Amino acid sequence: MKCGVTYFKTAGRLSNLFLSPESQGRSVHFNQHLLSQYLDVTLPVQHCWSHLLICLPAPTLSSNQGEGCRTVPLAGHVGFDSLPDQLVNKSVSQGFCFNILCVGETGLGKSTLMDTLFNTKFEGEPATHTQPGVQLRSNTYDLQESNVGLKLTIVSTVGFGDQINKEDSYKPIMEFIDAQFEAYLQEELKIRRVLHTYHDSRIHACLYFIAPTGHSLKSLDLVTMKKLDSKVNIIPIIAKSDAISKSELTKFKIKITSELVSNGVQIYQFPTDDESVAEINGTMNAHLPFAVIGSTEELKIGNKMMKARQYPWGTVQVENEAHCDFVKLREMLIRINMEDLREQTHSRHYELYRRCKLEEMGFKDTDPDSKPFSLQETYEAKRNEFLGELQKKEEEMRQMFVQRVKEKEAELKEAEKELHEKFDRLKKLHQDEKKKLEDKKKSLDDEVNAFKQRKTAAELLQSQGSQAGGSQTLKRDKEKKN
Repeated sequence: MKCGVTYFKTAGRLSNLFLSPESQGRSVHFNQHLLSQYLDVTLPVQHCWSHLLICLPAPTLSSNQGEGCRTVPLAGHVGFDSLPDQLVNKSVSQGFCFNILCVGETGLGKSTLMDTLFNTKFEGEPATHTQPGVQLRSNTYDLQESNVGLKLTIVSTVGFGDQINKEDSYKPIMEFIDAQFEAYLQEELKIRRVLHTYHDSRIHACLYFIAPTGHSLKSLDLVTMKKLDSKVNIIPIIAKSDAISKSELTKFKIKITSELVSNGVQIYQFPTDDESVAEINGTMNAHLPFAVIGSTEELKIGNKMMKARQYPWGTVQVENEAHCDFVKLREMLIRINMEDLREQTHSRHYELYRRCKLEEMGFKDTDPDSKPFSLQETYEAKRNEFLGELQKKEEEMRQMFVQRVKEKEAELKEAEKELHEKFDRLKKLHQDEKKKLEDKKKSLDDEVNAFKQRKTAAELLQSQGSQAGGSQTLKRDKEKKN
């Protein structure tokens, strides 16, 4: 059978794949000698090929790639055994980041514990109990241990549990965590991504500080942890555990564990799949929640200076496992499981957020028939759906516009008709009033004429009367003279 041979040169190495009719899509590693025997070809020495990619014609590749891989010996040293060293060197040169969220009521020693955990003094203002609401305060520090750099971000919940109404105290915390996921998702979705230099602000571990009441968890603690367990790795710790006795502390731990299980709160479990840490992680899982004490004060105990707290009744050593679980917390959080916390944040919590957000946007892995659905097909389907909805809305808006225009025209015609009717009524009323006024004016004119005639007659009569009276007076005057 003839084979198509393709060479791929990548940084001095070549990926290789041997596809046969029996095992398509399965990897087989060959050195130059073995390849020459299989293919009956001589590899060009000047190209320094160490591998070939051999592809046989096949309709589809096997979905179970990796099954049936054949292990072959190497004829000599190749050099890929240095890959772990390369990864270590690259990681050390780039540095690491780790983000811790401290959730707990004011005064439980969150800042003090952080100072004790990292053996330094972080700058920060003390919180008060007068905050109107829950605020999240984030501070980032650059730490160096040997030749390993760590960008540490500590986020504290200021004012948590100080309000009378604590119903919504968990919401600012959830919004902050989602905001960090959203920022990372937006960076991932960019066309030009710079994830290798992007400061990852996603929360890797949530230290939940429980007040040492000795009784049970508060409702606020249960509600908050239940809301956060799907978004962040929760590690519950009993703060200021020296406030209660050993027997009370043991019962308190059992009570907390029982309440967490009964309420379905999923706290972070240290992984046991790695044989190198399975035993210690399994043992530490049984010690949760850790009872811790924090102190930056060093006291001389015996011949050594140790971090401790001095009381009238004695001294409590922070790093003494018989006194508290601080060493267990530090070992589990920093020395053993820091990388697993980072991985869990990315592969579990962030992936859940990313999947939900993409599903909200309409992206899916499979179509309704459960067949694979590529991103481009999803985008095209979503685009067509959006264009269809846009055209539908445009048509609805057009019909609505036409309907409103018709309604407006009808309203205007009705208003115009009413105006014409009103105008006709007013015109008729005006004509009637005008006719009445003309009739009244005519009657008044007639009355005036009649009055003038009567006046003229009266004046005539009066003048005749006065003349008659004058003549009679003259006659009497003559008679008197005579």
